[in-house]
Amino acid sequence: MPSLHHRTLGPAPGTAPALVVLHGLFGSSDNWNTLARRWALPREEGGTGRTVYLVDQRNHGRSFHHPAITYALLTEDLAAFFEEHKLGADTIVLGHSMGGKVAMSFALHFPARLEKVVVVDIAPRAYAPHHRELLDGLLRIDISTVESRDAADRLLHDVAPEADTRLFLLKNLYRDEHNRFRWRLNVAALDRHLPDLGAEITAREPFLKPALFIRGGRSRYVSPEDKLTGIPALFPNSEVVTVPDAGHWVHAEAPEAVFSLVNSFVTGQGS
Repeated sequence: MPSLHHRTLGPAPGTAPALVVLHGLFGSSDNWNTLARRWALPREEGGTGRTVYLVDQRNHGRSFHHPAITYALLTEDLAAFFEEHKLGADTIVLGHSMGGKVAMSFALHFPARLEKVVVVDIAPRAYAPHHRELLDGLLRIDISTVESRDAADRLLHDVAPEADTRLFLLKNLYRDEHNRFRWRLNVAALDRHLPDLGAEITAREPFLKPALFIRGGRSRYVSPEDKLTGIPALFPNSEVVTVPDAGHWVHAEAPEAVFSLVNSFVTGQGS
């Protein structure tokens, strides 16, 4: 399997512990670039002092396309990434939404390879398939015939009336060697495996090391039941923190709060 595309910020690899950041569905490593640059700063400058790896998961960003995408495969991809980059047991993984489920799965299946885990606005339970209409809309668009980003924006309007959602999706557009627009997303694979991306994360044994769950106060992805039973059952040494004025994209809507929560947790000030 090809390597996952990634960018590295902060200290040279191998000279400091790692913080690995995983984006959500339809996203890419670019979504976390601004916060990652701050986390990659030395501690004396307000950062974590860690080497930050921003990873594009399969069928997203600049990483490889593959006909299958499940949490088992995404977890295997992350394990291979750890091996390739010789990441130690002092590594911390942070994931949002789909990436949060990958972070949970990796922590539960490879606990000895992590120091801590951070999960942003997702719980381990199963979710009904989301985004079906959005994927159907993307599949209906022959993106290779679109001549401008404005034209793509207009075509997306019916399936994504919110301007911020369209902007998020349009970040996945690029021009190929023939100057035609393409999606960096493997839309067909995501459409085929959408039910798999709502699957429950399970394990025989809980993850006993520290875990931080950050949820948006206006998001419904993490419920009171998740906080009381679902998350503690698998992550008994966890804390769930709510960012009041944020929805599912907590890091985009409340970046200062997310920066501070993660920075304190990673450096040990919030453990």
